Amino acid sequence: MPFILAIAGALLFLPFLGKVHLFDWDEINFAECAREMIVAKKYFLVTINYLPFWEKPPLFIWMQSLCMNIFGVGDYAARLPNAICGIATFVVIYKIGTICKDRRFGLLWVLAYAGSLLPHFYFKSGIIDPWFNFFIFTGVYFFMRVQMQKKDLMPGKSNLFIALSALLIGLAIITKGPVALLVFSLCLIIYWIFEKRRAVFSSKELLLFILILSASGGIWFVAEIFTGHRNVIMQFIDYQIRLFKTEDSGHGGPFYFHIVILLIGCFPASIFAFRGMSSEMKADERGREVSLWMGLLFWVTLVLFSIVKTKIIHYSSLCYYPLTYFAAIAMSNLLDEEVKWRKWMTWGLSVTGGLIAIALIGLPVIGMNKEIILNSGLLKDPFAAANLQADIHWSYADCLFGLFLLSTLIIGLIFFYKGKTKKGILTMFFGSLITTNLALTVLTPKIEMLTQQAAVEFYQGLQGKDVYVTTIGFKSYAQYFYSNEQPSANSNSTNEDWLLKGDIDKPVYFVCKINDADEYEKQYPQLKELYRKNGFVFLERNNVK
Repeated sequence: MPFILAIAGALLFLPFLGKVHLFDWDEINFAECAREMIVAKKYFLVTINYLPFWEKPPLFIWMQSLCMNIFGVGDYAARLPNAICGIATFVVIYKIGTICKDRRFGLLWVLAYAGSLLPHFYFKSGIIDPWFNFFIFTGVYFFMRVQMQKKDLMPGKSNLFIALSALLIGLAIITKGPVALLVFSLCLIIYWIFEKRRAVFSSKELLLFILILSASGGIWFVAEIFTGHRNVIMQFIDYQIRLFKTEDSGHGGPFYFHIVILLIGCFPASIFAFRGMSSEMKADERGREVSLWMGLLFWVTLVLFSIVKTKIIHYSSLCYYPLTYFAAIAMSNLLDEEVKWRKWMTWGLSVTGGLIAIALIGLPVIGMNKEIILNSGLLKDPFAAANLQADIHWSYADCLFGLFLLSTLIIGLIFFYKGKTKKGILTMFFGSLITTNLALTVLTPKIEMLTQQAAVEFYQGLQGKDVYVTTIGFKSYAQYFYSNEQPSANSNSTNEDWLLKGDIDKPVYFVCKINDADEYEKQYPQLKELYRKNGFVFLERNNVK
């Protein structure tokens, strides 16, 4: 079965990874760091625009660099590590589910994960979080196994599991940062309180854990210090603190932000998870122990990132593992008739699924009737209005994805009401899985045409040319990656003021949004407008001295 699941994961995640360009900011940010590692041949120093980049450690970027060295620099290679993570996740949660309960439960867990929108989508992306979450989840799992062994609930090798737990949490640290240790430590402290302050570590186990954690999680930090980049570490620490205290880069939101994201983004597993959380106490002692750890991981992650001022969708993505676990519990209990279907589940699935279906149906309809939107005056932002004018062929056939999801939702609910639980589960989750895959393949390229394709095409047209290219008035990493920017011997090349007004030594190309174009052209008359497209304005300065 693990081999079959690996094949299924490969079929789901490997095709079409490069069909759509990487999206700003995160996807292109990390891919550009990987590309610059290859160009500069500096694999321990993370850079962006060939300047030190302190926001992220390098492990995921190393993965991308390895894939780019094998398959070439591009969108496919940048996303390939997460596709591999998706395959690994299917196998691992099946094995864990089988060990903790049985084969059927392992398969239900995989189905819940694969058939939910955001959990599935993230394995086709180029962001850091899938591997970061995988390392934390497996690190927590092996530590859980140690505690279960001490309670005679499950056999195991304590020292080996302690070592694996420390290694995996350490890998999470050099994937995204010390928040991995914070999440793990909070779970551990709360578990210790639940256990009435029973010792969860022996002195030898604690020493082993600290040694391996320090070696795996600290190797990059030590290397940076000994290679003279201590300032990068200090800036990295300052950045981590700033994320907790402020709304970084405008990514703010209300306290309940992640609750809404998980409820809608993890459809349909989120509704089943509520049922699983309320019914898991029917399990035996071993099942209750597993559910306790999964509950700790879920609530620690959700509460922690609800408190954090910076609100970004993938911050709560670690919740996907315990959330789909509880969804699998609900499905297992429903199949065994240990719990009953509730009306609130019908309403929950109908509302969340209905909203998603309406959005999928509505997007093509808006695209086909964009003139009505543009003439209505509803769009006050000139950039958004110009985005909508992109030449995209929408048709009513594009509405079929939303209609398909709505149909499988309705059919699934009918099956549940008729007591055909197995058919209801398969219809609902496979319906969501198929919708997600097809929508990503067909609709995402059209969304990219609305948002960034005009700019990406411009950058790609500058590949191989001895020029400077940058954005003004907005932040982007696309100009570096898609122009294949090379290191510059001129230290002024990153100085925006010099590029705009200084004695430049080669042509400079600027990209700004239509909102700001007139002001920039008035302020810097030496800029020549080349053209405008889909909200972007492309400018040239060619008075080389």
